[in-house]
Amino acid sequence: MTERIDGHTLLIGLMAYPIRHSMSPTMHNNAFAKLGLNYAYLAFEVDNDTLPSAIQSIRTLDMRGSNISMPNKQKVIPLLDKLDPAAEMVGAVNTIVNDDGILTGYTTDGIGFMKSLDDEGIDIRGHKMTLAGAGGAGTAIAVQAALDGVTEMSIFNQHDAEWENAKRNVALINEKTDCHATLHELEDRDDFKKEIQSSFIYTDSTGVGMKPLENETLVDDPSWFNNPDLVVFDTVYAPRETKLMQVAKQAGVKHVFNGLGMMLEQGAAAFKLWTGEDMPVDYIRHILFDDDPATEK
Repeated sequence: MTERIDGHTLLIGLMAYPIRHSMSPTMHNNAFAKLGLNYAYLAFEVDNDTLPSAIQSIRTLDMRGSNISMPNKQKVIPLLDKLDPAAEMVGAVNTIVNDDGILTGYTTDGIGFMKSLDDEGIDIRGHKMTLAGAGGAGTAIAVQAALDGVTEMSIFNQHDAEWENAKRNVALINEKTDCHATLHELEDRDDFKKEIQSSFIYTDSTGVGMKPLENETLVDDPSWFNNPDLVVFDTVYAPRETKLMQVAKQAGVKHVFNGLGMMLEQGAAAFKLWTGEDMPVDYIRHILFDDDPATEK
């Protein structure tokens, strides 16, 4: 990487907390090198408290932009100058582009989720999804899946700070798409089980299973997964095999995925926004996924 860095190198960041586990620097820096692009991508541990000064640093340092991840995807919106229409609809941002000091927020999470399933030969269009979580990633997944043709969606969330956002998501989906969405309390375990068992895909976007919660899962009983053809998708990718994935595999579920594919495809979309170039996805997939037994589906 050092041979590519000079006085003209443009910096792109990743702002989240925790973030040291992220594969995004590996993905983007290898893509820059492969295409001979003069950019460098670095991860910065930024939480809600330090976010305002971090966003200002994008302008101050004339950075090309930044990725944004938990817990900042919604908190960042008031700090930006403009929003892409999709990001405005989702109410969350995971990518910032700096054009001469004007910061525009985009969302690529939902695109990455749907594309990663397509890459695996899984088509959830015309089917029902049960989704846990209504934060930044969950909102993007819900909206994009509804726009792309998922016909029914049961969204589960705790009665916490994200409950109102979950209500907004359901209303938005029902108003703007042909998908029928309903909101459910995550505390109602019987309802949660019933909705999962009547779905084509169960998606967990909560972050449960990621450090420091790597030994936890919202579904700890393998009997909940009584259909081997169910698709189980965990947006977490560190650890590679989450507790949820272990439970699903124990139940004999055939299609079990972590968030690596989603991370790759949302990253490819962000890469295009920053550079105007197509990420060499197959090359990056080889670097990230090959010889990693925990990425087996």
